[in-house]
Amino acid sequence: MDLQLTGKRAIVTGASRGIGFAVAAVLAGEGADVALVARDQAALDDAAGRLLTGGRGLAIAADTNDDVAVRAMVARTVAELGGVDILVNAAAQPGSAGPPRPLADTVDDDLRADIETKVLGYLRCARAVAPHMTAQGWGRIVNISGLAARQTGNLFGSVRNVAVAAMTKNLAEELGPAGVNVTVVHPGLTVTERTPAMVARLVTDGGITEDEARSRLGRNVTIGRLVTAAEVADVVAFLASPRSVAINGDTIAVGGGARGAIHY
Repeated sequence: MDLQLTGKRAIVTGASRGIGFAVAAVLAGEGADVALVARDQAALDDAAGRLLTGGRGLAIAADTNDDVAVRAMVARTVAELGGVDILVNAAAQPGSAGPPRPLADTVDDDLRADIETKVLGYLRCARAVAPHMTAQGWGRIVNISGLAARQTGNLFGSVRNVAVAAMTKNLAEELGPAGVNVTVVHPGLTVTERTPAMVARLVTDGGITEDEARSRLGRNVTIGRLVTAAEVADVVAFLASPRSVAINGDTIAVGGGARGAIHY
């Protein structure tokens, strides 16, 4: 299937590693011109060096906690790529895979930081790109959230991810009539650069083998293993494409099939 992404102009935040990097790689591979955005310039330059071997692309250091920086990042993308068609919001601190934190140990500032980056940061980016997309009558915004929105065990993760889903639905209703679809993707625990350290910690703390540790990480996934960042990115690329016009405001789970509750 041709995703019809050749020549589309995309912004991917959190693009220096993890799911954001994987998304940028797939979009670039499909022929899109990609602006990679992250805070760490060195990591961003390394990521761009690996991805931007063909076509046009940018590496822009920007903090999505700063509205001025976000608007400047979008303005530069529009100036150098000629516009913006796609925004993938992936700039956020990964959720914890550890045991739940007791209520007495919660810290207000930790939730404020989560909301500032993953909710308000996503909103700032959407707010900055929306006028460009609505003016041309087409656009796609994909927000990377997480299955903590549907599960207990991570209080702050649930709060921030539910907020992203609610924001997505509201933006979809406002922007959809102008040709801009907004969707949210819920990954579960995903294989990224962080996975070897997680496996090593399980081996050390649990006195188990690496194979047993990987099996434990994937025990609640119905496909029998963790989904990779590249596999999440494949779904995001479809949602970022013209082919996804029938999906707007909805949530797509990409965790390999979480066991338990039925969502309908």
